[in-house]
Formats: sequence, structure tokens, C-alpha cells
Amino acid sequence: MDPKQVAKQMIVFNKTAFDNNFRAMQALQEQTERLVGKFWEKSPMFPEEGKKAISDWMSAYKKGCDDFKSLVDDNFKKVEDFFKETK
Repeated sequence: MDPKQVAKQMIVFNKTAFDNNFRAMQALQEQTERLVGKFWEKSPMFPEEGKKAISDWMSAYKKGCDDFKSLVDDNFKKVEDFFKETK
């Protein structure tokens, strides 16, 4: 088998594995966020400033995850393009 073909298959496999794991972690984070959000709504002892701080923290986390996903997707695209050019 051609080494370039093997490398392409490995890239596709790794991208698929990354995408599946990322989606699973994202789903877990969203479910946890909903659960904790419902708890905070009912909790009278948690101050509004704390709720806002944690909401800002979650927003920053989501933005970081989105930026990371975009970066990884861009790099996978670069590697795929590299192997397309070296036929």
C-alpha cells in the first residue's frame, strides 16, 4: 500500500476521532451547564455577582472551545491539502 494513502487514512481516522470526542465533551459540558443553571436559579444563597461571574466564565470557556475546534479543523485541513498536493 502507498505510504501517502496510509497517511491520508490516518489523518481521516484521527480527525473523525477528534470530532467525535469533541462533540461528546461538548454535550457533557452543555448538560452539566443546564443542570447547574437550574440549581443556581433555585439557590437563594448564591449572590447575583457570583452567578454573573460564573456565567462569564462559561462564556469564555465556550469561546475557548470554539477557537480550539476551529484551530484544529484548520490544521487538519492544511495537512489534508498537503497530501493532496503531493500526489
